[in-house]
Amino acid sequence: MMSPLVALVTLVALVAPVRGGGGDDVSTVTIAVDNGGPWGEWGDPEVCPGGTFATGFQLKVEPPRGFFGDDSGLNGVRLLCGDKGTMTVTSSVGPRGSWSPPQRCPHHRPLVSFRLRVEPPRGLWDDTAANSLDVTCAGGSVLEGTGGQRGHWGNWSVPCPPAWGVCGLRARVEPPRRAGDDTALNALEMLCCP
Repeated sequence: MMSPLVALVTLVALVAPVRGGGGDDVSTVTIAVDNGGPWGEWGDPEVCPGGTFATGFQLKVEPPRGFFGDDSGLNGVRLLCGDKGTMTVTSSVGPRGSWSPPQRCPHHRPLVSFRLRVEPPRGLWDDTAANSLDVTCAGGSVLEGTGGQRGHWGNWSVPCPPAWGVCGLRARVEPPRRAGDDTALNALEMLCCP
């Protein structure tokens, strides 16, 4: 387990400018988890427009396809930005499944940390990689994703710095492989803004 001082130094070292929804550079800190899947490519980071925070999320999940089906699990994450959550951002998204109903933090508080449920590689058996997502809201409320049950929950990410909130994300997604074993979303990073 990482000590709080090492975690803080690591977090501060990851501050980087990202182009915001309004076209301006926005200072961000990247928070991540350590249990993402190994397949796919990282998409471009996407940031909430107009200096807003993410106050909720939705998951794009493919339901289980049965014993002989090729399951892909979690295909995408959509952040709901602003007090009403009517503005949205996504990064890379897989083609399968449908979007879950929105989940929102109480009192329009921003998201501040997350964890992923990920199935490790299974060799010759069907792989799914990421299956679900939970988030913590400022103030301590936890929103539990309605994704798949395969895999195990990893550790929570380091939270955003005090008075910062999640404002964007970047996803690692494996594109469809035609005759191969599809996994879709494998890993996720979230961006914190002041």
